[in-house]
Amino acid sequence: MNYCKDGNDILLRQSDFDLDETLDCGQAFRWEKTADNTYKGAFLNHPLTISCENGGDLFRLHDTTPDEMENLWAEYFDLSTDYGELKKRFSEDETLSKACAYAGGIRILKQDKWEALSSFIISQNNNIPRIKGIIGRLVEHYGGYPAYADMLEETVDSLAYLRSGFRAKYLVDAVSKIGGGEIDLEEVAEMEIEQARKTLRTIKGVGPKVAECALLFGFYRTEAFPIDVWVKRVMANWYPNGLPDCVKGVEGIAQQYLFHYIRTAGIEFE
Repeated sequence: MNYCKDGNDILLRQSDFDLDETLDCGQAFRWEKTADNTYKGAFLNHPLTISCENGGDLFRLHDTTPDEMENLWAEYFDLSTDYGELKKRFSEDETLSKACAYAGGIRILKQDKWEALSSFIISQNNNIPRIKGIIGRLVEHYGGYPAYADMLEETVDSLAYLRSGFRAKYLVDAVSKIGGGEIDLEEVAEMEIEQARKTLRTIKGVGPKVAECALLFGFYRTEAFPIDVWVKRVMANWYPNGLPDCVKGVEGIAQQYLFHYIRTAGIEFE
């Protein structure tokens, strides 16, 4: 990791990183683009403004200390993973080679387990502006993203201010199961992937897609593979016999390249 202090900021030199492709791709919902090449957001209620300078691989983390860089943001932005090497590995496959070339700056955000799980519960059958609105109201109400323990007294009626519809009862059930000890998020992180999937899906409203998204983005289970309508098209058209061997163990990272490629590159199928 190559960074230095610049006044109250940190300057980070980082390849294989694009702010738009990472922060505005649907894996996290608390980032807002405030200017060209600049985003404002938070992780574990630590706020951050980050800018890309010179349109390249130099990033400014505003009002950040070296300690925060080392112990918070390096982990969050997954800076210890060599995405260049992953893309080289994925490029053994023709379609993935094109996807990686198209959007080579995607990185997985290593989010908080509860925040990711609850955010993707909110996200189901929803669009990104509305998801951000619901999460924004939750954050405003609590003065930050609440831990599940902060929400133990919540009911469907008390969450009416979120205007989240049917999702409120799913949030209440998630809080109840985790707060009551039926589900231990730290244990889920260590489970075999099938058991982890099964455990999360005991929460009302958590189906395959929400479970996979939570596991990938909140637990950094890179073998998780979220499937939505876009990825269904990917599988039907390019991988009817399954994913290539070059993505084994990191299927979720490969999914992000494929998802972004098919969703934004104007791909037409015969």
